[in-house]
Amino acid sequence: MEAAVILPILKKKLAFLSGGKDRRSGLILTIPLCLEQTNMDELSVTLDYLLSIPSEKCKARGFTVIVDGRKSQWNVVKTVVLMLQVILVSANKLTRYIEPSQLTEDFGGSLTYDHMDWLNKRLVFEKFTKESTSLLDELALINNGSDKGNQQEKERSVDLNFLPSVDPETVLQTGHELLSELQQRRFNGSDGGVSWSPMDDELLAQPQVMKLLDSLREQYTRYQEVCRQRSKRTQLEEIQQKVMQVVNWLEGPGSEQLRAQCGIGDSIRASQALQQKHEEIESQHSEWFAVYVELNQQIAALLNAGDEEDLVELKSLQQQLSDVCYRQASQLEFRQNLLQAALEFHGVAQDLSQQLDGLLGMLCVDVAPADGASIQQTLKLLEEKLKSVDVGLQGLREKGQGLLDQISNQASWAYGKDVTIENKENVDHIQGVMEDMQLRKQRCEDMVDVRRLKMLQMVQLFKCEEDAAQAVEWLSELLDALLKTHIRLGDDAQETKVLLEKHRKFVDVAQSTYDYGRQLLQATVVLCQSLRCTSRSSGDTLPRLNRVWKQFTIASEERVHRLEMAIAFHSNAEKILQDCPEEPEAINDEEQFDEIEAVGKSLLDRLTVPVVYPDGTEQYFGSPSDMASTAEHIRDRMKLVSLKRQQLRHPEMMTTES
Repeated sequence: MEAAVILPILKKKLAFLSGGKDRRSGLILTIPLCLEQTNMDELSVTLDYLLSIPSEKCKARGFTVIVDGRKSQWNVVKTVVLMLQVILVSANKLTRYIEPSQLTEDFGGSLTYDHMDWLNKRLVFEKFTKESTSLLDELALINNGSDKGNQQEKERSVDLNFLPSVDPETVLQTGHELLSELQQRRFNGSDGGVSWSPMDDELLAQPQVMKLLDSLREQYTRYQEVCRQRSKRTQLEEIQQKVMQVVNWLEGPGSEQLRAQCGIGDSIRASQALQQKHEEIESQHSEWFAVYVELNQQIAALLNAGDEEDLVELKSLQQQLSDVCYRQASQLEFRQNLLQAALEFHGVAQDLSQQLDGLLGMLCVDVAPADGASIQQTLKLLEEKLKSVDVGLQGLREKGQGLLDQISNQASWAYGKDVTIENKENVDHIQGVMEDMQLRKQRCEDMVDVRRLKMLQMVQLFKCEEDAAQAVEWLSELLDALLKTHIRLGDDAQETKVLLEKHRKFVDVAQSTYDYGRQLLQATVVLCQSLRCTSRSSGDTLPRLNRVWKQFTIASEERVHRLEMAIAFHSNAEKILQDCPEEPEAINDEEQFDEIEAVGKSLLDRLTVPVVYPDGTEQYFGSPSDMASTAEHIRDRMKLVSLKRQQLRHPEMMTTES
């Protein structure tokens, strides 16, 4: 019988064991209520429960029942007496059998008794006893089951659903609190005139509680070890299962994905598509690599725990997992590097192709530069583009060789697949691209050489045209100088001869300038025929050159005629005007004087005549004042000749003064 079952009856305090003892150390049973108002069945249940509490040794010493006879009927008392076989005494004789310290206050004693406190402790004790006993059985079943048989039976006995019905920690906590309460009820001697002693059932409960606690601690410790082993085994099995999942996926679908990707693409767009596909494969692998990292941390934690029996298995799992993951990661990295190299190769090839297209387009357009500076700028641009193509082709070769080296190493990362055919296709494609770019570059170089030659010829053409125009300008300047500065006819025959010699040299310079211009214009014609173009100045420069040269020739001839006439005039005049002529008889010749006078007049007349060009235009030598000065000098010389003539005719007329 448990107190919890009859708790409402026990709360009525129909009877109780106060803990007091008679002089024979028998237990005192007190029935405090009025028996005639008591339900005898409930009282009987109460007495049965109370009498079941003491040990057999205590029961052997007997009981003393205290019944308040003043409130009871004797026939009821007899019933109680017959049930217990106790001695009946009157109230005034209680102390003969019982010490006052063993009597409650109701019977004039000093023994303290709290029925509800006793009842609560009893409930706690019985609950603890029941739960701990049941828990011990369950723990023993679990613990004993984990020690049975071979490993297979051990695994069968470890059922995750087979757990204690109550929390062992809670039961242990309850037991410790109960034991602490029981151990506090010690005999305390006299305290303020009140003394009390622990109840017998409490004294009996202490060793029972202690024994149960010891058994619980022992079984719970074993249970914790079983749970730890179970958790470790479960964790190990979960790790092993996850490891195999990672390994199976990486060596299965993961490797299949990589085996299916061997190409590098034939263009930058194709390489980008392959790289995007590879990134998707990497993304799927990343999820499994994350699982690998987590598993590796769990395995490291278990290895640090130091369980010898699992070290070998754990290290084997860790090694297997690491080998597979690192091998797969290396394959992914190799594939990524290969695709990146292919993308860079195709990118350089595309840029180079665009450069070659631009250069070819520039070469295919027939240019008509305006001047030599434009030609030089065009040549510089061509050279820069060709140099850029050279740099691009060199970069393509470097990228291509690096890519070929990586492809040659692909056999070691072939994921168990023969990649000979794929490698050959990739190698042929790379080499084909580089050879095609080399041929295109060579064609462009040949065209650049042709364009360079043409440009240089055009530079020569422009130079010839410019120099020819310059020759015309120089000849025009010589003509202008001839007309404006070559005016003097000399003061005497000697000076005039010097002027004539200078004029001839001047004419030689003009002739060289004219010949130089003619040669330049002939070279222009040849260059235009070679370039299959029309000279910009061929229809204008030559007529200008011929026209200026014709004008210069006419003016020069006029200048020569004047100088020659001046020489003849001055020579004859100087002969006549000599103070001691060698041939005086010649001076007397009138014809000489007439000739000098005629030459002088002709010369004066010629000074007033302009130079008439074939187109009808006229041009005078010098300014009117210059011509007047020259004419005045000739007239003075003619006057002297005339005086000389008169002197020879009439010597007597001439005086020293004249």
